[in-house]
Amino acid sequence: MTARTIHLNAFENCSPVNISSGLWRHPEDQSHRYKDLSYWTELAVMLEGAGFDSIFLADVLGMLDVYQGKPDAALRTATQVPINDPLSVISAMAAVTTNLGFAATVSLTYEQPYSFARKMTSLDHASQGRIGWNIVTSYLDSAARNLGPGEQLSHDERYDRGDEFMEVLYKLWEGSWEDDAVVIDKARGVYVDPSKVHPIAHQGRYFTVPDAFIAEPSPQRTPVLFQAGSSSRGQQFAATHAEGVFVHGTRPEVIAPVVANVRARAAALGRDPRSIKAFAVTTIIAAETDGEAEEKYAELLSFADYEGAMAQFAGPVGLDVSRFDPDMPLTEINPNASHFARHLFSDADPDIVWTLRDIAHYMGVGGMGPKFVGSGKTIADEMQRWAEIADLDGFNITYAIRPGTFVDAVKYVVPELRRRGLMRPAYEGSTFRESLYGEGQKQLRDDHPGRTFWRG
Repeated sequence: MTARTIHLNAFENCSPVNISSGLWRHPEDQSHRYKDLSYWTELAVMLEGAGFDSIFLADVLGMLDVYQGKPDAALRTATQVPINDPLSVISAMAAVTTNLGFAATVSLTYEQPYSFARKMTSLDHASQGRIGWNIVTSYLDSAARNLGPGEQLSHDERYDRGDEFMEVLYKLWEGSWEDDAVVIDKARGVYVDPSKVHPIAHQGRYFTVPDAFIAEPSPQRTPVLFQAGSSSRGQQFAATHAEGVFVHGTRPEVIAPVVANVRARAAALGRDPRSIKAFAVTTIIAAETDGEAEEKYAELLSFADYEGAMAQFAGPVGLDVSRFDPDMPLTEINPNASHFARHLFSDADPDIVWTLRDIAHYMGVGGMGPKFVGSGKTIADEMQRWAEIADLDGFNITYAIRPGTFVDAVKYVVPELRRRGLMRPAYEGSTFRESLYGEGQKQLRDDHPGRTFWRG
């Protein structure tokens, strides 16, 4: 296998549980500290010391209430609730680190581009250019009910609105202020040269934003852009806007065509397909030996929670699976419920007829993503295999227990990746974008559509 640089993000969220329902009960787990800045600052320092590219913060804006038609199961099992705003912890982590990036999930469906642009620019200034944004359009009806519209826009219209949202952001971030607009001339009494600040005059179907941006350009101007859409429309959105795509799949052969499709669509839009960095979610269960790791995995599974897993599963499927026998084959429950979840598990192993109980067991540790269990050598082998087969640039490593999963990854896996030359020896440049693209690439690449709005 050809050696390639593997980028690592820690997949976190501001909640007791991200995707491993029930593991908060483990005696070594510290997930209750999600409210404490000390948890986040300690984690950031450790991950930067290990050379991670970023902490990737997931988020949801509503409760998982499809299972049983109410949020009780999610609440009992702390499955993505309670949950705090991921932007709230970034400045503290940035203050104790120098190179680590921070990618936050924010749904553009429930934001206004003008105010959102200022939030992200402010964080990019505060971190000296280390902010990324995971762009989502949100799928939960509970979010729509509580954030204004009452009901969701249709799937494709959310992306149509999203395309215009991005256009407004590019105009604000890239085109409103020229590079030399801020002069800070004390002798003349001029802080900003008004002739170099321009109204964007945006008038569209969804947004009217006539004036100039209120904040001066940050080091990256536009934050590093991530996207995780799995539908055809979502993949087109990713090919247009994303610099990093976040893909799910239980086998690399399942992920490979998704990555290839996004890259091909990007090329058709005039972008370098290699400029899109593909990351797969995985959970690492690492130990000194394979046997010790397997024992650790078995212990973790003993804390898994069926209801929590089903609350997670029912959300994207959009079907209350509590009404079905846990041992009924998934394909018999509702053939049209969700191509995403149904095909994800049927493709995981063609010899298995998946039931809800099987899915809950599989999701108990690591959710719908794969689990890499073993010594550092075994896990590095698996990472390298996935990277080659699926054409990946890296992994979003989610936790089983906090911070133990990340401690083990740093102790056992990172040294092996470094020994093989699969991780870069040091950070490149000072910004998040340079970490992904190399020193000197602080701002959007010239082939990115957002760069066409840049005034220079």
